[in-house]
Amino acid sequence: MKHAAPTISVESPLTDDMIGMIDELNELLLTLSPPEACFHMTPQDMAGDATTVFVARVNGEAAACGALRRHDRGVAEVKRMYTRPVFQGRGLGGSILERIVSLAREEGFSSLVLETGDRHPAAWRIYERAGFRRCGPVLDYPDSPYSVYFSRSLATS
Repeated sequence: MKHAAPTISVESPLTDDMIGMIDELNELLLTLSPPEACFHMTPQDMAGDATTVFVARVNGEAAACGALRRHDRGVAEVKRMYTRPVFQGRGLGGSILERIVSLAREEGFSSLVLETGDRHPAAWRIYERAGFRRCGPVLDYPDSPYSVYFSRSLATS
């Protein structure tokens, strides 16, 4: 079956459909990790100047999202990566991640980091295909058995 071509753009996380998708993501994460190991950003947190939110839409429906969060010292973070189950397997997560990497590089960040759960092997594959490597805890995240950390250098040779 042929799928409609997705569009990916920067959007506000404060729209009704984005709030709904972020709620779905939060509910899913709480089934996979204890609350103290879930580092959610609210739509309001995501709406700040430090964060750029990318949304993939298929036939106008919010299908996937991901965000770039800016930190100090040349480090940016991948946040809120999620693809709704009905849209999984279409490469949307990887396409959003490419946009995040590209924006971080354009803005002069030297590295990208992220924290994900210990029960998210599909996410690990997306990050590894995009050149991320496992590392120890990043930023101010705790060393937790429920977390897996990744980093990627953005330095050009």
